[in-house]
Amino acid sequence: MDIGKQIKALRVRRGVTQEAMAQRLGVSPQAVSKWERGAAAPDIAMLPELSVYLGVSIDELFSLSDDTRMERIQNMLWDTRTLSAADADAAQAFLLDKAQRERSNGAPLALLADMENHIANSHRELAAAYAKEALCRDHTIKQAHGELTLAMGGAADWCVQNHCALIEFYKDLAARHPDDRRIYWWLLDQLIDDGRLSEAETYLAALERIDDSYRPLLYRCRAAVKAGQKEQAAALFRQVEERWPDDWAAAFDMGDVMARAGEYEAAKGYYRASMARQAPPRYTDGLTSISQICEIQGDLAGAISAAEEEIDLLASDWNTTAGDSVDQHRRRIAALRERMEKR
Repeated sequence: MDIGKQIKALRVRRGVTQEAMAQRLGVSPQAVSKWERGAAAPDIAMLPELSVYLGVSIDELFSLSDDTRMERIQNMLWDTRTLSAADADAAQAFLLDKAQRERSNGAPLALLADMENHIANSHRELAAAYAKEALCRDHTIKQAHGELTLAMGGAADWCVQNHCALIEFYKDLAARHPDDRRIYWWLLDQLIDDGRLSEAETYLAALERIDDSYRPLLYRCRAAVKAGQKEQAAALFRQVEERWPDDWAAAFDMGDVMARAGEYEAAKGYYRASMARQAPPRYTDGLTSISQICEIQGDLAGAISAAEEEIDLLASDWNTTAGDSVDQHRRRIAALRERMEKR
């Protein structure tokens, strides 16, 4: 339905004449008639007032399809650092309604989870900023240290950081969907991170029966690293390299293993290999990791260079030159340059 037909339908539903609506909006009845016939469109500056008068959102005024609205919400999450309450409320109402209407469709709830995490991340950024300022004023405030650690995902008590609840969820999910290899990936990530290696072995064996990719070997490598079995881990690594020499994801995941082990130069090499093996549009995660490693190593110039590469890649591969997906890298570059100037 085009906007003219939608305006007419909403006006009729409200029970008002063209003349009454025109008077309320400060336009002529002829203008309203032209809108409804499709001979003209309302000025873009009038859309907010028009949507309020007709009792719908601007999206509803244009009668966007559900798929288009889902896409717009996702783009909003990528492009906007801090959501307005109005945008968040409108998106939540639409997603919850769609989830209610389509009981077997999990996509609206997944997008809603994405939005809630986006909002939570914004609050954590604020919490970190407040806690840092509190500690700059008085470094003895114990509460501020705790809040800063929580906000920035720092190391905390085992009871806070272990993944037992998440593990139980994925165990149950794996029991209900034993042929979904991705469930095992998420489950093994948590088990190995928590050092629950005997349990991980059970699920590794199950994964090996259904997954012919590099991942079972890589999980065995990660478990060996966690157990301190360096020679076994190195042998498994060589197998991955020999059998999947052109797989960009394998190179990226090997970079992650090396980074977690503190083998930073090897990690950077694998991340570079993962970038070289990808066909456009390429993901930026490898460059993000390289930038962070350079910062850890004290190579702030290298960290800036990798972040600048990310901005260039977003422009060349994703046609993205604005929004928070770009601005976050610009903020990082500015902060790194400030640190360089203080040296």
